[in-house]
Amino acid sequence: MGKGKNRHKALGLSDEKVLEMYETMLLARRIDERMWLLNRAGKIPFVISCQGQEAAQVGAAFALDREKDYALPYYRDMGVVLAFGMTAKELMLSAFAKAEDPNSGGRQMPGHFGQKSNRIVTGSSPVTTQVPHAVGIALAGKMEGKDLCTFVTFGEGSSNQGDFHEGANFAGVHKLPVIFMCENNKYAISVPIEKQLACENVSDRAIGYGMPGVTVDGNDPLEVYKVVKEAADRGRKGEGPSLIETVSYRLTPHSSDDDDRSYRDREEVAAAKEKDSIITFAVYLKELGLLTDEKEKEMNDRIMKIVNEATDFAENAPYADPEHAMKYVYAE
Repeated sequence: MGKGKNRHKALGLSDEKVLEMYETMLLARRIDERMWLLNRAGKIPFVISCQGQEAAQVGAAFALDREKDYALPYYRDMGVVLAFGMTAKELMLSAFAKAEDPNSGGRQMPGHFGQKSNRIVTGSSPVTTQVPHAVGIALAGKMEGKDLCTFVTFGEGSSNQGDFHEGANFAGVHKLPVIFMCENNKYAISVPIEKQLACENVSDRAIGYGMPGVTVDGNDPLEVYKVVKEAADRGRKGEGPSLIETVSYRLTPHSSDDDDRSYRDREEVAAAKEKDSIITFAVYLKELGLLTDEKEKEMNDRIMKIVNEATDFAENAPYADPEHAMKYVYAE
């Protein structure tokens, strides 16, 4: 990240803001790690991880106007939804499928985020459906003269789906304020990137839809912040959509039901862990003297208290009544 060089100030980010970014990344990591433990203990049924992608998620979210922009996250985006205002407690309620789960009242699998109050638009199980939805919201915003961008994320596997191409084409033609962010973690479940794309980068596809495309290091939250901020500024000025590709690595199996040892060798995973943004961003902050070992311990202790309280609260919270199973599914 460049020794001792203050890169965040050049981006207009205060010391407090980058520490808040790091704390959000760390909170996402600690919630995720706890969810794996709960899954292995048989307490929650399913985990789909953000580990390895927190820098891209948090860097992007901090570049948006979280008072008026809309987020359409994909299932790994714990860092995005935390930055947009979802809490550890709410995420745990979802993992335990409790009645108070804000995403679906305990009806939906974890990772299907949705929270009207924070403009997090409900995601669906078939991948990439959120892309045309983001385009539609941007169109509605433009028609109503609202100053908003929509921010939509998806994996590189999703960039091969029709929904992505149709959404990107429509946004390009109508110059809509959409930020398409592909979180390229190198694997679509077990399929490596070289078996998914004939072009070198997902961002190479942008030219076909009349928008700029850029590929950045997804382990560098400041780099992601910079390009997302530029994309948001373009969108607000009426210059249309942007495609951003953040390249990182999925540090966990695809989900708690997947055994990645069948398709990834352990050396590859170990090498990726050395570039883990939780470590590298902490190094950057320490080199500038913003984060001391003592401050880091304080931060971690504070986060673990939040995670412990969220776990206890969600575990003891009530399930939805069985007779409400059809509520919100059919018109009453």
